[in-house]
Amino acid sequence: MATPAFDLAGRGIDAVVIGASAGGLEALLAILTQLPSGYRLPLLAVLHLPSHGDSRLAEVLGARMNLPVREAADKEQIQPGTLYVAPGGYHVLVEHDLSLSLSCDPPVHYSRPSIDVMMESAADVWGQRLAGILLTGANDDGADGLARIGEQGGLTIVQDPDEAAVSTMPQAAIARRTPDHVLGLAGIHALLLELDKH
Repeated sequence: MATPAFDLAGRGIDAVVIGASAGGLEALLAILTQLPSGYRLPLLAVLHLPSHGDSRLAEVLGARMNLPVREAADKEQIQPGTLYVAPGGYHVLVEHDLSLSLSCDPPVHYSRPSIDVMMESAADVWGQRLAGILLTGANDDGADGLARIGEQGGLTIVQDPDEAAVSTMPQAAIARRTPDHVLGLAGIHALLLELDKH
């Protein structure tokens, strides 16, 4: 399948936020594992997880990626070329000093961590220099967050619902606000590589 062409002229991206739920681990692996070690953009990911017990998501992704992978920690400064994953049981927010904060506020769409909470806070910080990606999932979390990114002028990408393991989440995002791109996982990976060049 041919790699799609992306018109990114004049668009600079400083960070990428990614949300996923059911089927999301496989989707994250598909778009992230082949990113090169010199990749410069910070990546923040929320994958819905059981809130009990320790999450091994950072460990699983870190073993397969060329980039450092860290579980997000409170007050941690966001570093370039690093993937931050939300810990189970906490919302992750981006602060204006480009640090992360963890919150025990109530679940949103029955989820903590919430994709909406992370995406909305990131949109308020990075504005048009943010790219948001919403992948497979079984509820509406992320639709409002991705819409906020689009409203702030950021770049919005949704996994093709026909390819998603569970199409509910991508379909909800598309219904809420038309994204800039609807792509398969190979196309999302290609776009991530292009964003790093800009």
